[in-house]
This record gives sequence, structure tokens and C-alpha cells, in this order.
Amino acid sequence: MQLLVTRPQPQADEWVAVLRAQGVPAQALPLIEIAAATDPAAASAWATLATRRMVVFVSPNGVARFFALRPAATSWPPQTWAAATGPGTSSALRAAGVPAALIVEPPHEAEQFDSEALWRRIGSQGWQGQHVLVVRGDGGREWLADRLREQGAQVAFVQAYRRVLPRLDARQRDWLAAALAAPATHWWLFSSSQAVQHLALLAPPSDWSSGCALASHPRIAVALHALGFASVLSVRPTLDAVVAAWRRSIQSTAAPDQRP
Repeated sequence: MQLLVTRPQPQADEWVAVLRAQGVPAQALPLIEIAAATDPAAASAWATLATRRMVVFVSPNGVARFFALRPAATSWPPQTWAAATGPGTSSALRAAGVPAALIVEPPHEAEQFDSEALWRRIGSQGWQGQHVLVVRGDGGREWLADRLREQGAQVAFVQAYRRVLPRLDARQRDWLAAALAAPATHWWLFSSSQAVQHLALLAPPSDWSSGCALASHPRIAVALHALGFASVLSVRPTLDAVVAAWRRSIQSTAAPDQRP
């Protein structure tokens, strides 16, 4: 059995390294490639940060791409929150030098790490007349921006990166071919509905009815079922949760004489 990690790079390799250290036979098969954005506002937005009550980051890739545009000798303004939808994004913000006291995020025990969970943390802060910037990729949900606008905030967006169909190398093509040939012996870890869409484009048409997947959000689980995966398990998007789900899954599928 193998667990195929579909996150973009470099997160895919980072997750694989930790999963292998925990005894999970993981392989990186990124189904999203992160490309540079063409939005000039992403660079010029740095000059406006001090006027913002909050800057929202929806992924570690958004942090990396936005901070790559930071002008020399520019520090994060002390009056501006940096909001993250999950722990991976929060870690990226800390690594980029944002003070921990300025980072707001969902509670670590939250069932989901998404805009809804972040809103439960910040929704009562009072947003009338406040300026908020959302750093994201191409497209994305408007749910959090709508909630902020309903509270009287002025919300702007910058596109810091693009999510594109990946160009698989020879090794990755081999892993995809192996999963297509024996879907029951390969598990998938999905953290994005777009990765599910890209799998459909990279392997059309395919029978995934005996495939198994771990989905880090209910919307992803819906997309996987629509693609044809019969076995989809919901899992919190943390490494500990993935390891625990993998071990439970292996135990449940083991032959009776192989179980402890």
C-alpha cells in the first residue's frame, strides 16, 4: 500500500518526509503546480499594509509568493493582523517573520481549517470601516470577504500565484500509472478540490471505484465521490490526523490473520 500526497511542492515533499518518519509509505504526486501571478497589485500592496486592519492568507503558497515581493528592509506593520486559515499557513507566516502575536488563526482543535473556522475566531472583532486585504491564488471563494463586507469592512484582493495543471516528471507518471493499474493498493491524500479536478484531466477516463482517498474537507470528499471514488474518509488537515487515519484504514483492510 502507498499513500500518494497530492499537495503542491514543496509542501508535498515536506509532508512525505514526516509521514515516512511515522511509518507511512508515502510518495509525492503533486496534482497542482504553483506558478507566478501576473497581478502587479501583489507587489504594490506592500506599501498599503500599514493602512490595513488585517491581511488574510489562504495558503502557505500565498505567503511564500507574497513575501517574495517584499521590498528590502520592510517589516510587517505592528498594527496589522496576518490571518491564516490553517496551521500550515500560520507556520509559513512565522517563518516569514510575522510576529506570532499578530497572527490570527482557527483554534488548533478546530474540526476544519477554512474560512468558516477563521470567521468564528474574528467575526466579533468589529469590522465597520476597516480595510482588509486577501492574498490568494487565481479565483477562490468569496465567503469570508462577504462576511467582512456585511460587517462594514472594505475588502480588496491580490492574486499572488496561479494554480495550474502540473507537468509530471517520469517518476510521477510512473506512480500515476501504478495507481491506475491497481487503484485498491494506492491511497490518495487530497487537500484541494482543484487537485481532484486535475486528476480527472491527467487520467481520463479512469475507473476509481476501488480507489481509496483521504479528504481534508467535506467539499473535497464530494468532488472525490463525483469522480468515482467509493471509499473516501474525511480527515483533519494535520499530519497527526493523517497518520492516525492511515493506521486505522490499514487495520480495517488487513486480512483477519494479519491483524494484531
